[in-house]
Amino acid sequence: MSNKDKIRKLLKGIETGDPDAALVVNENKYIQHNPHTKEGNIGLAELFKQIAKTGPRVNMIRVFEDEDFVFAHMEYHFSSLKVAFEVFRFEDGFAVEHWDNMQPMQEVNASGRSMLDGSVISEDHDLTEFNRNRITLFVNEILIKRNLDLLTDFISNDNFIQHSPLLADGISALRSALSDISEEKYKISYSRIHRVLAEGNFVLSISEGLLDGKHCSFYDLFRVAQGKVVEHWDTVEAIPSRTEWKNENGKF
Repeated sequence: MSNKDKIRKLLKGIETGDPDAALVVNENKYIQHNPHTKEGNIGLAELFKQIAKTGPRVNMIRVFEDEDFVFAHMEYHFSSLKVAFEVFRFEDGFAVEHWDNMQPMQEVNASGRSMLDGSVISEDHDLTEFNRNRITLFVNEILIKRNLDLLTDFISNDNFIQHSPLLADGISALRSALSDISEEKYKISYSRIHRVLAEGNFVLSISEGLLDGKHCSFYDLFRVAQGKVVEHWDTVEAIPSRTEWKNENGKF
C-alpha cells in the first residue's frame, strides 16, 4: 500500500469507523501539530470519537506525495461542511507526524468557483523541484516582501484560475487584495514560510501571518505551468493562543 493509500484509509476511517485505519499510525512516535488535539494516539482516538458523533462524511479531493510527506486536500462533512489540508510525515512505513489547516466551506467566489473544484491530477513530475523553487520564491517575494511589480513574473496573466472564496479569477483581483490596507496595516500579511511540499505541477506552501490583525496559518496550493501559477486554492485558519493548545508541538 502506498503512503497515499494509507492516508486515504486513515482519513476515510473517520467516516467508516474502520478499526484498522489507526494501524497507519505509529502510536509511539506520533507527533500532533493540531493545537486543538492532544498528543499522540490518545489525542487521535479522542478526536475520532468526537467526530463520529456528527455522522461524518469524508471526501479526499486531491492527494500528493513528496518523499516522506503526503499532503491531501479534503472535504469534510462534520457538524458543518469544511475544507482542509492534511499533511503527514512517514517514517518506516508509518505516519509519525501530522499538520492540518481547516476552514468552513464558503460560497462560490465571484468567478463561480468553489474552494475544491478544479484540476486534481499532478503532471510534470520531472519539474517538481523547479516548481517548488518557483513557489518558494513567489511566497517570499510577493506574499511576504510584497514586491507586487513582480506579479506577472509568477502569475499567468491570461488564465489565472482562483478558488479562494474572496477573490475572482485573474491577476488584478490578487493584486488588489495584496494592496488592501486597513488602519495603515495590510489586511492580509504573510510573515514566514514554514514548508513547501510539491509533486509535479502541484505545490503546497505552509505559512503564517496576519489576517485582519489575527494570527493565522495560510495553506496555499498552487498549480504551476511553464513556471507560472495558473490555479490556486487555499485555507486560512486562526491560530489559538498558546493557553488554549492541547499539545506543545506548535502549529508548524
